[in-house]
Amino acid sequence: MSREGLTGSRIRERRVMAGQKQADLAKAIGISASYLNLIEHNRRRIGGKLLLNIASALAVEPTTLTEGAEAALISTLREAADDAGLSATEAARADEFAGRFPGWADVLANAQRRIATLERTVETLTDRLAHDPHLAASMHELLSTAAAIRSTASILADTKTLEPEWRDRFHINIDQDSRRLADSAQALVGYLEADPETTPVAHSPQEEVEAFLASHRYRFATLETAGRDADVIDRLTQTAPELKSVAARHIARDVLHQVALDAAALPMVTLTKAMDTLGPDPVAVAAQVQQPVGRVLRRMAAMPELRAGLLICDRSGTVIFRKSIDGFVVPRFGACCPLWPLFAVLGNPGVVTHARLEQLGRGHSEFDCVATCESLPAQGYNVPPLVQAVMLILPTRNPVATSMKLDVGATCRVCPRQACAARREPSILNDGV
Repeated sequence: MSREGLTGSRIRERRVMAGQKQADLAKAIGISASYLNLIEHNRRRIGGKLLLNIASALAVEPTTLTEGAEAALISTLREAADDAGLSATEAARADEFAGRFPGWADVLANAQRRIATLERTVETLTDRLAHDPHLAASMHELLSTAAAIRSTASILADTKTLEPEWRDRFHINIDQDSRRLADSAQALVGYLEADPETTPVAHSPQEEVEAFLASHRYRFATLETAGRDADVIDRLTQTAPELKSVAARHIARDVLHQVALDAAALPMVTLTKAMDTLGPDPVAVAAQVQQPVGRVLRRMAAMPELRAGLLICDRSGTVIFRKSIDGFVVPRFGACCPLWPLFAVLGNPGVVTHARLEQLGRGHSEFDCVATCESLPAQGYNVPPLVQAVMLILPTRNPVATSMKLDVGATCRVCPRQACAARREPSILNDGV
């Protein structure tokens, strides 16, 4: 039954919720109880003044009766149906369910949203616990210190003839190791309890660079005009509070050199003019401006109006640059999903791949991804070329059901995709995966 055909069901539900009898509502709006009964069972269409009178008597907006649940509620119910493995026929009845039982629909939708939130939390914590280098080092320190204390205590307990001088030394060692253990445990608790919204999360040079780029919104106006001016780049990296380590400043300089090179070869004005004519089609734009597709992808990612993300990996498959986009999860510490087009193009320099992706495990968001692989300038004679893969991630403007859509995950550990040939380890989200 169509959403419009459920107006009567909504009237009945709202009347019951308001505690009104059918006869009382019929009298209030000037119709017979039998006619209202036909309306409530969707056997009579209503509109105009009668609909307005009923809405007024029930103290609701007329659109609440005609349109029913909001699109977001219907979308959430359909997501819940998909997650439960219901058939397409059953999933299509989300409108009817929301119209007949709005209260239960809200309960189910809220439960689905809570599940999505919990999955996101599990995903973040699992990635952190499994791959966080700071956490791993802290746990190693705790275990090593505890083992040292146990070993020293064992010597004191088992050696009855230990001289007083040596016994005192062992006592001092236990005291020092105990203090170190307490300090390490306190630091670890503080690290785990830190609020990511208020506490800096940069624990590696790469994360420092990401924080630096994000603070500038990935746009550097000075580099658009100054080109590859080493002094300008040095000032940007030396004065940035986010770049605390030498390694981070080194990585940031390489990134800024590439930004300046791209800006000089493809000014933003030229790119914007081409996109006004051709739209966000990287291959067509690259052909018109006579620039490599990889460069076009990097420059498009710097346009705030596109709200695009960008990933770059080297020949080892390591992600060396990331510009985040809402809904597309890139593991901070662990390995990424090998099904991403970013990795599919690594062995094929010059090939451009376009794919519609839906990332599982969180909000089932859809993205249009364009990826290509490019060879870096030769470093000398008879030297194997270095390559980089670049992937632009664009939010899908008009999601549609299509068999060409590729379901991918973020990382195997938190991916619910069943029977994946590329899986490296079991998922914690589904038993038996």
